[in-house]
Amino acid sequence: MFQARLHDGTSIDVEVRGDGPTVLLPVNPRPVEGPQADAMRRWGADPALGRALVDGLADSFRVVAFDYEGHVLATPKPDTLTPANVAGDILAVADAAGAERFAYYGYSWLALCGLQLAIRTDRLWALAMGGYPPIDGPYAEMLQVTAAAHRMSTEVDAVPTDFSSEGTDWSSVEVTTSERQTRQFMTLYAALQAFDDRAAQRHITCPRLCFAGSADEIEYGERWGGVRVRMAGPLVGRRSELEGHGWEVHVIDGLDHTGAMQATHVLPILRPWLAAARPAVPLRRE
Repeated sequence: MFQARLHDGTSIDVEVRGDGPTVLLPVNPRPVEGPQADAMRRWGADPALGRALVDGLADSFRVVAFDYEGHVLATPKPDTLTPANVAGDILAVADAAGAERFAYYGYSWLALCGLQLAIRTDRLWALAMGGYPPIDGPYAEMLQVTAAAHRMSTEVDAVPTDFSSEGTDWSSVEVTTSERQTRQFMTLYAALQAFDDRAAQRHITCPRLCFAGSADEIEYGERWGGVRVRMAGPLVGRRSELEGHGWEVHVIDGLDHTGAMQATHVLPILRPWLAAARPAVPLRRE
């Protein structure tokens, strides 16, 4: 365990397991316990998801795990969580881990971060995005949702931290994140409103994988702006275009946003794909 210094001067814990080509995972490698774990299970989430992903890859890869979502919630960056700064933070983790070249896998908004990283560096040997489309991403819709979350966070002390969770009546859910926590995601999505993810494809030079559950279509009620966020739709409707840009595309039948992020569904896709894409020798800084 060591730390990496991020763009705002804060430090994030980094855990390294295994040997081989480096894979960066923005996940919590320590299982969540107690009341928070119980709350996660009620949402259909796995409190040990990060550990399961690390364990599932560490026998073949050098896995660098860092809980980026947990970090930004604990130490919010309301005015500086921009795409460029997020990419810089991931590179700072890679530098601290001594990884000259590395693969990156992220899910949901952390997949979006991987796309922003890929267009800003040539150090990736592979990019995997789960639960967020590389083309026709819902940037405008997510800004509306986060703006609603921010508004509610100023009205009461408290929105679930994952604005893409399934199986929830969004007309009645109560906000549980602070004004600073929600404002940082407004900053991120506001900075992405002019982003052209189709034009960005020519700047991605590494092997690339994307996947989503076929039922990953999220309906938000009037309280949230009446927004529909489509994560699976672009993968289904733009599959030929994505494949033409070099993406390997998987749509997992019947699963929603939370279901498709579970290790039992991710690893059978991610692990063999990384094995096929892996470089001949791991490249590290000494």
